[in-house]
Amino acid sequence: MDALFIGQTYIDVTLLADTIPTGDDKVVAKDYSVSFGGNAVTAAFACAKLGVKPDLLTSHANDWLGRMFSDMAARYEVNLHPRPVKRSSLSFVIPNNGKRAILRARDDAYLHPFPTLHLDGCRVLHLDGHQPDAAIAYAKACREKGILTSLDGGGLRSNTHELLEFIDVAVVAERLCEQMELTPTEMLTYLNARGCRIGAVTLGERGVVWIDAKGEKREMAALKVPRAKVVDTNGAGDIFHGAYCYAYLTNPEGDWEEHFRFARAASAHSVQHLGNEASLPSLADIAAMRQAAGD
Repeated sequence: MDALFIGQTYIDVTLLADTIPTGDDKVVAKDYSVSFGGNAVTAAFACAKLGVKPDLLTSHANDWLGRMFSDMAARYEVNLHPRPVKRSSLSFVIPNNGKRAILRARDDAYLHPFPTLHLDGCRVLHLDGHQPDAAIAYAKACREKGILTSLDGGGLRSNTHELLEFIDVAVVAERLCEQMELTPTEMLTYLNARGCRIGAVTLGERGVVWIDAKGEKREMAALKVPRAKVVDTNGAGDIFHGAYCYAYLTNPEGDWEEHFRFARAASAHSVQHLGNEASLPSLADIAAMRQAAGD
């Protein structure tokens, strides 16, 4: 096991349409995509596409959507550790002008306790806060073993404050800042105070602000993508997480600024494609993005 990702599986149905129908209206979508979804899940697939095949502890149902997801995991050589639920979770995503509307149906009533996995050889743990019992248990275990722990803080959860005590790299969304009534700069101070070695706030097209291991606060602009080329921003943050996990795994002594530069190119590539699977970059895609941007 090189890396363990823990999260909640969704099947994403992404519909490209000019308007969102209401009432008795009907609209024909211009395009659509059906793919895997979920924060840590998408990050795991991004890591796999780049070349490190991770283990994934995630929700899984014995239904046709669950079997479809198993096929996806097998195709990308993601080693699946299922935690049973009755029904698969769904996300309906409608991108629009650089934003996206999302309607979710989730089953997180787990039918069994989380499985106990051997962490021999594991070098990265990435969490998104789902499965809070498993997240805390594995974050503590990895901290004790000296395994790098990473958190996608997309939103405030019941155990966020406690979990951060065991996180080395916390990259959170601007939404978490809003929920905690903190500015991005104040969030960096908070993450540093919780003991995170690296803290960051992703700001979409405005880039990333982050704090390094010495407590120095930094800014990193996003790579510019022409508005006409932006198709679907959903999953861009998840791919950012998967890419920096890959960057660390392949260069653990590397500087975190370089890891984040690699990850921002991955995100810039992703927004130009519809659906999570099509958005996953290859190493060549990332190299091309960086070369075009002079990065």
